Amino acid sequence: QVQLVESGGGLVQPGGSLRLSCAASGSFIRINAMGWYRQAPGKQRELVADITSGATTNYADSVKGRFTISRDNAKNRVYLQMNSLKPEDTAVYYCNAGVIREYSVVPRIYNYWGQGTQVTVSS
Repeated sequence: QVQLVESGGGLVQPGGSLRLSCAASGSFIRINAMGWYRQAPGKQRELVADITSGATTNYADSVKGRFTISRDNAKNRVYLQMNSLKPEDTAVYYCNAGVIREYSVVPRIYNYWGQGTQVTVSS
């Protein structure tokens, strides 16, 4: 199967920065889109940013200009650089990936999630 492991969360003061990393491992042909989602207490999980295999990016309005998503296809990793962090960015951040696991005329994309990493922005 496929595993996604996040790292880089923690406690940071408002205005600070953190960099999240997610590594994919296991048996697969290739990874399509990868992304970061977050879920704050009492709220639904929401998209933060995603990136295609061709490096096209998409951001939630709330993080545009502050967060940057990137990926290293050779290492099967995706990153989220978070700057100018605000208390409202506090949440558990989850890595997500669409993975092709076998060769097929019409490739089937399997959706995987990491276990999440806590980001807390507080003074």
